[in-house]
Amino acid sequence: MIRGGLKELERRSQSSGEILGGIPGPSELVEKFKSSLKSFNMEPLGSKEVPPLDLTEIMANLVRQSGPFLDQLGVRRELRDKLVETLYSRQNHSLSADSSLLGDDNSTDELDLRIASVLQSTGYHTDDGLWNEPSKYEVSDNKRHVAIVTTASLPWMTGTAVNPLFRAAYLARNSKQDVTLVVPWLCKSDQELVYPNSMTFSSPEEQETYIKKWLEERLGFESNFKISFYPGKFSKERRSIIPAGDTSQFISSREADIAILEEPEHLNWYHHGNRWTDKFNHVVGVVHTNYLEYIKREKNGALQAFLVKHINNWVTRAYCDKVLRLSAATQDLPKSIICNVHGVNPKFLKIGDKIMADRENGQQSFSKGAYFLGKMVWAKGYRELLDLLDKRKSDLQGFKLDVYGSGEDSQEVQSTAKKLNLNLNFFKGRDHADDSLHGYKVFINPSISDVLCTATAEALAMGKFVICAEHPSNEFFMSFPNCLTYRTPEEFVARVNEAMAREPQPLTPEQRYNLSWEAATERFMEYSDLDKVLSQPVTEGVHRSKTRRTIQSNLSDAMDGGLAFAHHCLTGSEVLRLATGAIPGTRDYDKQHCVDMGLLPPQVQHPVYGW
Repeated sequence: MIRGGLKELERRSQSSGEILGGIPGPSELVEKFKSSLKSFNMEPLGSKEVPPLDLTEIMANLVRQSGPFLDQLGVRRELRDKLVETLYSRQNHSLSADSSLLGDDNSTDELDLRIASVLQSTGYHTDDGLWNEPSKYEVSDNKRHVAIVTTASLPWMTGTAVNPLFRAAYLARNSKQDVTLVVPWLCKSDQELVYPNSMTFSSPEEQETYIKKWLEERLGFESNFKISFYPGKFSKERRSIIPAGDTSQFISSREADIAILEEPEHLNWYHHGNRWTDKFNHVVGVVHTNYLEYIKREKNGALQAFLVKHINNWVTRAYCDKVLRLSAATQDLPKSIICNVHGVNPKFLKIGDKIMADRENGQQSFSKGAYFLGKMVWAKGYRELLDLLDKRKSDLQGFKLDVYGSGEDSQEVQSTAKKLNLNLNFFKGRDHADDSLHGYKVFINPSISDVLCTATAEALAMGKFVICAEHPSNEFFMSFPNCLTYRTPEEFVARVNEAMAREPQPLTPEQRYNLSWEAATERFMEYSDLDKVLSQPVTEGVHRSKTRRTIQSNLSDAMDGGLAFAHHCLTGSEVLRLATGAIPGTRDYDKQHCVDMGLLPPQVQHPVYGW
C-alpha cells in the first residue's frame, strides 16, 4: 500500500515540480523517503551479533541527554553537539550502507539507531515504547481495571494475605471492571521460613492454583480475577515481606487504571520506581497494621517509632490519592479517613447460621467455655492476657481458658504462664473455622496492638460472646450486643462472669450483613471514592501527569511531587537503604527471581545508558 501510494504521489508530482521551478519538489521528497525505507528493509538485527555499547558511545549519549544541565553551566549547544559527534565518530557501528541518507544530523540519528539495536539484541521490551512517555490506561469495552497490590500471600494466614484476596473476589463480581491481585513471590529459601508446614511452590503458577482453590472452597460463587506476582524477600527481623525492585512495573501500563495498595506505607518504605499516582488514575491505600505500636515494644522503640511515623506520612502523601484506615488505632495519615472495609469469610457466617438453627431446634449451642486464638507472639495480646489473669487471679477461681496459637514466643509465653500458676491450657494454632472451636461460647481478646482484629469479627459472626478492651481498634464491634468491653481489670472480671452466666443474642439480619464482605465492599466503594471514579470516563491518550500539571498545578501537588522525587533519590542509595533496615539487594530483584518468574535481568530492564 505504501509503495502504491508513493508511485501515485510521484506521478502527480511531475507536473507540480515543473510549476515550482527551483523549489525542491515532492518527487525529491519521495526519493528521500524511499531511501529511508530502504534503511529499514535490512536483515533483522537479531540475526547478526550486535556489539555492546562501548565507553565512548555511552559518554556521547550521556552528554546529549545532559543538555539542560550543560545549558545551565553555559556550555553552548554547538560545542555540545560537536563533542557528541567527536565521541561517537571514534567508534563507527553504522547500521546501513546508505548512512548519508540521514542528512546533517548523521551522528545523532545513528547513535539513536545504535542504541535501539543494542536494546533489541538484549531482548529489552517496554509496554510504553522507547521514545514516548508512558501511555495512560485507555478504556476498552467500557471496562475499567483495578490492581490490588498486597504484601503477603497464602498459604501465609495473615490479614494482608486473606483480606485483599476476598476484596479482589468481591470487586470482580461487578462486570464494570477487571481485577488483578498482585502478590509477592518468594524464592524457596524464603518460602520455607514463611509458609506453614514447610509448604513450598516451584512456580508462581503452582501457587496461583493453590490460592484459587483455597478461595473457591470458601466462596459461594466463582471468582473472576487474575493473580499476578512481583518479586519479594522475607525479612526475619521484621517478620514481613519486602518488595524487591519496582513493584509498579509488574502492572502493564495498558492496565494501569486504578491501584489499591494494601499497606501503602509498607509497600513504599523502600520503593524505588514509578510514582504510583503518575502511572495510575486513582490510587487508594488501605492501612492494615499499627506499626508504631509494635515498634514501641522494641529496643529504642520511642526513637524508631518517631522516625517511622514521619516516613509513613511521607510515603502515603507522595504515593496515594486516598487512604483508608481500618480504625483509629493507626496513626493519622495525610488524605486519610477511618472506615472498616473488611468483612468476614462467608464460612463463619454459615457456622453462625447453623448454631442459630440448632438453638431454635432446642439443641445446646455451646458446650465449652472461653478461649483465645492468635499468633503466639507477645505483641498479639499475650502479655495483656497474662497480666489480667495474674492481677485478678483470686476473682477468677475456677475459670479455665484454652489458648490456641503458634509462634516465635511460644515457649516463653507458656513458661511465664506456668510460673504465674495460671489456669491456661495451651494448644497448637489452628484455623478459626475448625470444628473443634465451634463449641466455645466466649472469645477473649485483650490485644490492643491490632488495627482491626479479624478473629474478633469471625467470633461475632459465629454468634459467640467477645470480651475485648475498650480501644479504638474495637470501635466497629462495640455496636454488636455480644461484644462486651472493659476498661479496667475489675471490669474484665465482671464481663467474664456475665458472659459465662448467659447465652449470646442471635445476630439480626442487619448485623449479619454488616459483617459480610458484600457490606465491606459497599463501604470501600463509597469511602475510597471508587464509585465516583468508575462512573467517570477516562480521556483516552492523555497521561495523568500532564493533566495534573495543567489542571491541578497547585502548591499541594507540587509538594507531593517534591516528596516523591526526594524519596526516589534517597531510596536509590544502597547505603541509605541498609542504614534504614532494608534487606541487602532489594533495590532490584535477584537472579533467582529471574529464574522463577521468567524475568529479564535488572540490567536489561534498566540499561545503564538511561533509556
